[in-house]
Amino acid sequence: MSDANFQTFLVGGLLVLIGAVSFMAWCFWRYIDRERDMEKLSLAGVGHELRVNLQRLISELGAVSRGEGKSASDLLPMTHPQLDAVLARPVEADRRALTVIHAAYDELGGRKLDIRSSMAEGHDFSAALNAAIEATIAAIGTLYLWEEHKGAAPTAARSTRTWAVRDWMKMHRFDAKAVPGMHLRDEVVECLRTYGMALTPKPLTYTANEYYAKLYDRKADPNAPFWKRKIKPKAEEADEPMPEPAASLAEAEVMPEPVAPETAPEEPSIEVADAAEPTEIAEVDEAAPKEPQFQT
Repeated sequence: MSDANFQTFLVGGLLVLIGAVSFMAWCFWRYIDRERDMEKLSLAGVGHELRVNLQRLISELGAVSRGEGKSASDLLPMTHPQLDAVLARPVEADRRALTVIHAAYDELGGRKLDIRSSMAEGHDFSAALNAAIEATIAAIGTLYLWEEHKGAAPTAARSTRTWAVRDWMKMHRFDAKAVPGMHLRDEVVECLRTYGMALTPKPLTYTANEYYAKLYDRKADPNAPFWKRKIKPKAEEADEPMPEPAASLAEAEVMPEPVAPETAPEEPSIEVADAAEPTEIAEVDEAAPKEPQFQT
């Protein structure tokens, strides 16, 4: 083999090797990308499955509350094959959120079984029905956290407006009046707030009347209804003096006039004499004879 043929063979072999490696890398990347897309679809399917089960459960509980469902066959058992498939294999998702959804399924299944057994035995199932409704409200809150907050715990979820929760329920066709005697959307909001989620605006402490009355008049009577303002006395007119009652006039006649207290006599002031001025030293008469001075 000549040198030119050997170099051609070597270059061609290298090109084929590079092409094979590139094709294998592309296939591997495509496989990983498809696995990631399948995981996303599987996790979305978990939420869709829970939403369908909750909508059917709400319709069943509403029918039982209205007295339309009176047999145990009206409450069908709940199944969740999508959740079971996701839990059966490792996925890149928060397993704690999936565990919470599985626990919600178990609780709903147990509550529904209590209602079915009470109906079959002919006992009063009102307590079991109320417990099932409360479990359903909590499950709707779990579904909201799963779809809108990536399965975060209520205390770890970001602050949200209450109207966003209601709009989400409205978008997924959760009727507010599906269960008679309660507002479903408001109950879900209060359930999330009870579990520790930050929802704004917060419940009002005072009504509008109480709040503005409290700020408008600081001397308002706290025992009055709705903290109404005290009635201020009317100003007296200067031209027309108010007549005094008869009782006060009679008391004025009986009561003696007050006597002015006697003034105490003024004490005489004692004047202190000024200190005597020192006497002046008499001047020595220069003409007077001087005493003789003896010399020793």
